[in-house]
Amino acid sequence: MDLEKQRSFYQRQQGPETTQNDGERTQRGYDERRFRDFVEDQIREAQERGVFDHLPGMGKPLQLDENPYAREKELAYHLLKSNGFAPQEIELAKEIRSELQQAEARLARLRERRQRLARRRLPPFPSEKRAFNTALAQALRDYEATLRELNRKILTFSLMVPPAMHMNMVDVDSKVQAFRESCPPFPL
Repeated sequence: MDLEKQRSFYQRQQGPETTQNDGERTQRGYDERRFRDFVEDQIREAQERGVFDHLPGMGKPLQLDENPYAREKELAYHLLKSNGFAPQEIELAKEIRSELQQAEARLARLRERRQRLARRRLPPFPSEKRAFNTALAQALRDYEATLRELNRKILTFSLMVPPAMHMNMVDVDSKVQAFRESCPPFPL
């Protein structure tokens, strides 16, 4: 039976090895695909025979404690993890995301407040409009200051981590302008 499978594998591999104009298939690519198919067939046969059924650690979680990228920081990372802490760069990334979410949530509450005032049967009183406009102006100042502080933290974060983990800076002006357009002040 094994000979039949091997024979079928090799029979599948027989075919034209000529190249075509646009969709050219190089000899190297063809050989790699043949090798990959051969390896996959070997693995499938071993699975059918049950070779992988009783391996040590089967059904248990993987031990991923070793970090090949940590190098000289490996001991420090291990101590932090075993004591319930995370590396400074991870904590900073969490802090950045959390502060951005809190700032966005505050603006969402302000938008909702404006919509409630605008939907009422009785139009808002001038004192309510003034109070809302004052709160809106303060929220915009706070939001802009928060975004600028977040950009400072993002820059610090990007200096600490490899390029693949860099965060994009927040476009403060466009975010503030988008909020102004989505939540204009009441005319007095």
